[in-house]
Amino acid sequence: MSSKALFRLARRGTLIAALAALCSACAPLIMGGAMVGGALVATDRRTSGTQLEDQGIEMKVSKQLREQLGDKLHFNVNSYNRFVLLTGEADTDADRAAAERIASQVENVNRVANEIAVTFKSSLSGRSNDVLIATKVKASLVDARDLISNAFYVVVERGQVYLMGRVTEREAHRASEIARGVAGVQKVVRMFEIISEEELARITPKPAKQ
Repeated sequence: MSSKALFRLARRGTLIAALAALCSACAPLIMGGAMVGGALVATDRRTSGTQLEDQGIEMKVSKQLREQLGDKLHFNVNSYNRFVLLTGEADTDADRAAAERIASQVENVNRVANEIAVTFKSSLSGRSNDVLIATKVKASLVDARDLISNAFYVVVERGQVYLMGRVTEREAHRASEIARGVAGVQKVVRMFEIISEEELARITPKPAKQ
């Protein structure tokens, strides 16, 4: 489904249908902390073992944050190649710092990016808008002929777009440009793991011989 068709669905209030269309294409899309698009994707540049490990990290970190901080925090947890991104809102600086400490102590976590803001918790309408922005960003990446959209994870919080993935500098620059051009995007934050063109060629599956 093209991005224009997705936008029409979203405007008619049938965002779930738009997301389902993306799911059917197995395109990973993270919105408000939830990944849409199935479990293990063949074109993901992590190993299948690392993908499973990241899913486990997300569940463990989320569980610890709920148990230790409760309502003091509205949070989203996303892990890519053992790199954890925390987004959301905290009541105090101490709660924000505690969230980072908790996440960093979870098994297999290598690094934590704490993007939690000390501010009022986001409204339902604000979170819905973030979902819509993420849909548009992902659809635009799908439409880009010079990118493999499955290489990118998109997280949106308060209009800020966080881009994750194992990509080359060329891919990172191109994806960032695309995201900045989407209506409603306030800021684009690159959270990429940069790889060389040589490494990309090495890890890219070769076409099956006829």
